[in-house]
Amino acid sequence: MKILVTGSAGFIGSTLAMRLLARGDHVIGIDNHNSYYDPALKEARLNRFCNHPTYTHLRIDLSDGQAIAACFDEHKPARVVNLAAQAGVRYSIQNPLAYIQSNILGFTHILEGCRHHGIEHLVYASTSSVYGANTAMPFSVHQNVDHPLSFYAATKKANELMAHTYSHLYALPTTGLRFFTVYGPWGRPDMALFKFTKAILANEPIQVYNYGQHRRDFTFVDDIVEGIVRVLDRPATPNPNWNSAAPDPGTSAAPWRVYNIGNNAPVELMDYIAALEQALGKRATIELLPLQAGDVPDTYADVSDLVEQFDYRPSTPVATGIARFVDWYLSFYTTAS
Repeated sequence: MKILVTGSAGFIGSTLAMRLLARGDHVIGIDNHNSYYDPALKEARLNRFCNHPTYTHLRIDLSDGQAIAACFDEHKPARVVNLAAQAGVRYSIQNPLAYIQSNILGFTHILEGCRHHGIEHLVYASTSSVYGANTAMPFSVHQNVDHPLSFYAATKKANELMAHTYSHLYALPTTGLRFFTVYGPWGRPDMALFKFTKAILANEPIQVYNYGQHRRDFTFVDDIVEGIVRVLDRPATPNPNWNSAAPDPGTSAAPWRVYNIGNNAPVELMDYIAALEQALGKRATIELLPLQAGDVPDTYADVSDLVEQFDYRPSTPVATGIARFVDWYLSFYTTAS
């Protein structure tokens, strides 16, 4: 199958591209290689598979409508996985326009490409951040999510709404996946695990927000990719029982769905740090700070729909996932230096 993967030099996108290539798919990868974090890491991820005979790489930006249209015209993918986005809760407070360009305008270009080329299924990244001010745990896709706490979360909720209109108007099957704190080898330097590891090894203090009272449903990247593949292979279908008088936020009369992918086992941030200390064989110096603007104290994924419909539940224990990250980090940065 020919599959378009956006964000293919990114953390999740590169891992997914390798998985799809390994099973025999043809992958067209799109990435703009921007400088939100070290582009050298993106190049290193890409170098693992860019010479694969069934991989094609395009260095273009989702906001370039002509380039995206040309990609669909030339390569004619059967299915699309949109993982390219401007990520980061805190950065969205500083630079909201970057999120409009990538997450709103760019996603519109992807939707238009799918609409005009008869795409069998569009799977796209959403986020646990859409739950915002919700406090009922675990978070369920059948809850209302109209109170985001960051502009990043607002743009990802907008993606879900935009996808719904295309599913309704053009019968385009779309599935949104709400990722819960993804971590693992080749991860993003702006994420806590990466920053904590770098600081501990440099004998610098780590900054721990909300005075360490966070709980997160940390999810290993391989588990995320397994979920993406399973969902991608089964295009969304309408819910025949959807009732407009009592609308279910997680399904629709259109071929549109959203799912949580999380470990379904939230971990105290201080326990997460303890697992990292164990893997590194080194203690952290901790600087406790208040909750940051846009952040939520806890995340906890209800993944029952994923279990029931795809016989799948993320399963990598946090201690195992952290150990794999540390092994990669030490190897990668020792080699790089």
